[in-house]
Amino acid sequence: MTSPLFRGRPRRAGPHLSVRVAHAVLGGAAGFVWLVLPGMTPPADAAVAAVTLSPAGSRTSTAAATDGDETSGADLVLPVAVVGAAGVLAGYGYVRRRRRGEGRTSPGGGSTGAPRAADGEAAAPGRGGGEGDEDGVPGLVDAENRLLTAREELAFAEARGGPEAVTPSVRAVRDAEAELASAFAMRQRYEEGVPQDAAERRHVLAGVAGRCEEVIRTLEAGSADWSVQAAALPRALEVAEARFRELTARTPAVEATLAALHARYAPTALDAVTGHPELAKDRLVLATTELNSARQANDMGRPPEAAGHLRTAEGAIARAGVFLAEVDRLARDLAAADRLVPAVLTGAEAELAAHRAPTPPEGASHAAPLLHADTVLAAVRAEVTSGRPHDPLELLRRVVRATEPLSAGDAGVLAAAAHLTATDSLAAAEAFLATHREGVGVTARTRLAEARRLFARGNAATQPDRVRADDLAREARASAEQDVRLRGHQSAGAQQRAPGQMA
Repeated sequence: MTSPLFRGRPRRAGPHLSVRVAHAVLGGAAGFVWLVLPGMTPPADAAVAAVTLSPAGSRTSTAAATDGDETSGADLVLPVAVVGAAGVLAGYGYVRRRRRGEGRTSPGGGSTGAPRAADGEAAAPGRGGGEGDEDGVPGLVDAENRLLTAREELAFAEARGGPEAVTPSVRAVRDAEAELASAFAMRQRYEEGVPQDAAERRHVLAGVAGRCEEVIRTLEAGSADWSVQAAALPRALEVAEARFRELTARTPAVEATLAALHARYAPTALDAVTGHPELAKDRLVLATTELNSARQANDMGRPPEAAGHLRTAEGAIARAGVFLAEVDRLARDLAAADRLVPAVLTGAEAELAAHRAPTPPEGASHAAPLLHADTVLAAVRAEVTSGRPHDPLELLRRVVRATEPLSAGDAGVLAAAAHLTATDSLAAAEAFLATHREGVGVTARTRLAEARRLFARGNAATQPDRVRADDLAREARASAEQDVRLRGHQSAGAQQRAPGQMA
């Protein structure tokens, strides 16, 4: 394979360089001839010597010598100019050639970007998640952010007019969700190296971009049904303020719930929701400011300005609701996992007992997984009986993964444990994306979309799909957190224009 360093180099560089060298040598030779030519003219020298014999001619010889000196100086102008011009031309050619070569071969050169991408080098099969790949399909991030905003606006629209009033809008959002899911599935296969042909990979990226555009068109077409019109502003403000008061009154109870969880469970069990009540309060403070501004603008007869403040307030209220709901959801999941741990330990022992029988189903091939499962179950039992705070969801994960190679089917308590852990991971990743969407990149979103797909398939198929969905959702959450740390994220009030916004 030809290195990009040599592929970008001009093919006729050798002949061009030799021609320029020849020009330089020829110019130098011409200059040398002109320089030595005055020394090879004896008639002039003889004449000067003859004149110097007489005193009267002394003045003549001096004049002649002076005249000869002036002639020699004038004769030097042309050869020096020729030599200088030749040097300048040679130097200019060399500098131009060097710059051209650097522009074609340097990694940051403007000429290399398109050919490398066209050859498939910028996005080689199996290489995914990099910034270059993310820049290739920025529509995924924009499309999903618009979809998340549309869901929030649709929820407020339903609260204003009831479910029947937003039925067409619900259909538009579902259509957009299906298109976006297809786009993310294509992106996932692309990152896995499928297809491998460079031209086909470009077609995949074009297909992803096309589906993202379709998502945006679908949302814009349905936005008229949930957008706030000037006449509906008073009712919309009432609904937003009612939701604001509800969340404000609920915040102390959520704080008490989180304090109780910290007293009962290990800190690692609560990492996903630590600080959520404070974040919710911040969003509600922003909502207060925006609602007051919306009221003032509406009273002063400026509906577009009022609608803008209202949208910002609704976005802040929606995110505050997510922060608070996540604490309650995790409390329920931890309680369910705590109740499930003893039954899972018993079910795991039953699974392992079948492989300890005199005639195990798979002979001695399960010796290593069996030993590993025994070690994990013993460690989980010790942690449960120690009386120390623990993370029941993580305990379930450990048991499920240790017994998965020995599991006999997709029913029973182990399957229920796999379902619960995957549900928890998906919900946590979805909530983080919804509340920090401005800072989350395409890699985390792609992993989360794949986790959704596997989980939906796993509900009716195999336990490994649910386990894989759990792993991908946790990976997506970790990647999203890293994105936010590295890039930062905008305030919930600094949202981009989305479907449903009033012109």
